[in-house]
Amino acid sequence: MNNPTTLDQRRIEITEEDLPLHCPMPSMRLWNGHPRVFLPIEATGEAQCPYCGTHYVLKGGAKAGHH
Repeated sequence: MNNPTTLDQRRIEITEEDLPLHCPMPSMRLWNGHPRVFLPIEATGEAQCPYCGTHYVLKGGAKAGHH
């Protein structure tokens, strides 16, 4: 994740370097906006935070070998 974001941004593209994915991410300005929750994104290539609704998309999509 290259640029700091706020929790009002609803769609964020991440890379494998951001894994394991958790929301809020360290680069978010409002990093303490809600409890940290780890999101399983590897199997489907997408995940949504149950607290703030931010939608994460894994650049390159789902990874082979993940269930």
